[in-house]
Amino acid sequence: MHRVEVAIPPGTGHSYEILVGVELPHAVAGEILESAPASRWAVISDRTVGPLYADALVEALRVRGETAECLTFPAGEETKNRDTVANLQDRLVGLGHGRDSCIIAVGGGVVGDVAGFVAATLFRGVPHVQVPTTLLAMVDSSVGGKTGVDTPSGKNLVGAFHQPLRVLIDVMTLGSLPAAELTSGLAEVIKYGVILDADLFQSMTENPADGNIAESKAGLEGVIARCCTLKAGVTAADEREADYRQILNFGHTVAHGIETTLGYRIRHGEAVAIGMVAEARLAHRLVGAPADLPEQLAALCERLGLPTRLPEGCRPEDVVAEAAKDKKVRAGQLRCALPADLGKMAQGPDGYGIAVDPADLLAVLR
Repeated sequence: MHRVEVAIPPGTGHSYEILVGVELPHAVAGEILESAPASRWAVISDRTVGPLYADALVEALRVRGETAECLTFPAGEETKNRDTVANLQDRLVGLGHGRDSCIIAVGGGVVGDVAGFVAATLFRGVPHVQVPTTLLAMVDSSVGGKTGVDTPSGKNLVGAFHQPLRVLIDVMTLGSLPAAELTSGLAEVIKYGVILDADLFQSMTENPADGNIAESKAGLEGVIARCCTLKAGVTAADEREADYRQILNFGHTVAHGIETTLGYRIRHGEAVAIGMVAEARLAHRLVGAPADLPEQLAALCERLGLPTRLPEGCRPEDVVAEAAKDKKVRAGQLRCALPADLGKMAQGPDGYGIAVDPADLLAVLR
């Protein structure tokens, strides 16, 4: 088992552990009871993942004498909204949960964001534990305390920072994922290579079999633990995204514009892959990143089965217009996190969020 500590500085939150390699449901139940004592447990999942893993976790808690129930909502990004959060909050209140309850998120990124936001806002905040079941959630969204929902104006525009008590990862859940979902998660692994770890990027380039990484449990756990370690370091340095944590947004300004334009009819990792290639071109244009960086990045994405160009029917003009509404906009200026080189991010006059002229973004998207 790999253990990664997220050491939030005193006064801004709390430190917690990420455990990579703990098995559902019984070992996960034991770890939860050890680290997150509560009088009652609410396991939140979606209707796809619930029958696979959440129901079994509830039963594992019950056989230990705990009071627990599973609450589910329809799967998909389109349900990541305020109505879903309100419905879950009302159901929890109706069931008799209180401030001494604990919420457990079991699922992918949507479930983690929704359940985390419910935990952040119910009774002004109750503890929660993240149990991610997709690669994307394991390496990225379950770590760092970002929670939230989408609105008609854009992605993740309403939310809160609310750190979990623990993140518990069973890599064997990836065996139930469609191949395309696993591939989508690899986009976030590539991101960590570009922004912080050139060796990780190079290893993926030299070993294209990593695209089938679920075949190797040990190798997969190592990659996930490395990504979690990198994100833990960034989160500890800048929990509330005042500056440095913005590097984690590489590829995401464009990605969120694509997702909103397409009504979320694209996987998040696929949109991130396209966004990273576009923003790497932008980095060459604006901050002097090597000319071959976009080509290296595109070649790796294509090798792993990820897209690198806008889908048919997705106009660059629409993506730029949607990106301009993103929460990363500051003082009316569109901003992107841009690499100066492989494994190193650029800083501008205002920090790691580099001001971008919409015309430049439009040019690289075209």
